[in-house]
Amino acid sequence: MKLLAGKTAIVTGGSRGIGAAIVRKFAEHGANVAFTYLSSEEKAKAIEAELQGMGVEAKAYRSNAAVFAEAEQLIKDVTADFGKFQIVVNNAGITKDNLMLRMTEEMWDKVIEVNLKSVFNLTKHALRPMLRTGGSIINMSSVVGDFGNAGQANYAASKAGIFGFTKSIAKEVGSRSIRCNAVAPGFIATEMTDELDEKVKDSFLAGIPMKRWGKAEEVADTCVWLASDMSAYVSGQTISVCGALNC
Repeated sequence: MKLLAGKTAIVTGGSRGIGAAIVRKFAEHGANVAFTYLSSEEKAKAIEAELQGMGVEAKAYRSNAAVFAEAEQLIKDVTADFGKFQIVVNNAGITKDNLMLRMTEEMWDKVIEVNLKSVFNLTKHALRPMLRTGGSIINMSSVVGDFGNAGQANYAASKAGIFGFTKSIAKEVGSRSIRCNAVAPGFIATEMTDELDEKVKDSFLAGIPMKRWGKAEEVADTCVWLASDMSAYVSGQTISVCGALNC
């Protein structure tokens, strides 16, 4: 059963990792997909062609959601190309880890800008057209926003901010049939985690009750559910996909 047939989604950071898994899952469930990338143009175009091969409309846009004007232009471009959209996934994110004593102002500002300000930027510009269509906004947070992590004060702060932002937007636009939820992944196997030292991976694994890394596709499955009508009365919530890591 295709849960998203007839819907159009916008996904930021859709050319790799969790974002790429989300756009693929959305297409599998019948959604037309607009997604953004910054530097991985070749990979983005390959994913664009892959999605089109599934029989849906798909287009990759070079856009930086952390820049207010670029987020505004993205919404205009997607509206012109697709007509309307009902799903927004704020997935763009980065890390610049360091202990607080060594963290620079640039490290702090960049992570807050990309991880948190981008969510404001795209949501701000997406809401007005969504007032006519209703729909679902999904913000990608992290379990680190809940319990913190040494060396990630900037990342944890940005992801914790998403929790409060999500609840506030859900309250503001719930009467207009727009839902807003957050997804908080735990330790998920991606290209980024592939680069970690094996000892570091083992230490992370030891703290996961389910004793395995999560899959990007498992996060994407949660996003499919939140984007679909199956979660029609779910809003203002954070769903952790973490193998019981933060229970």
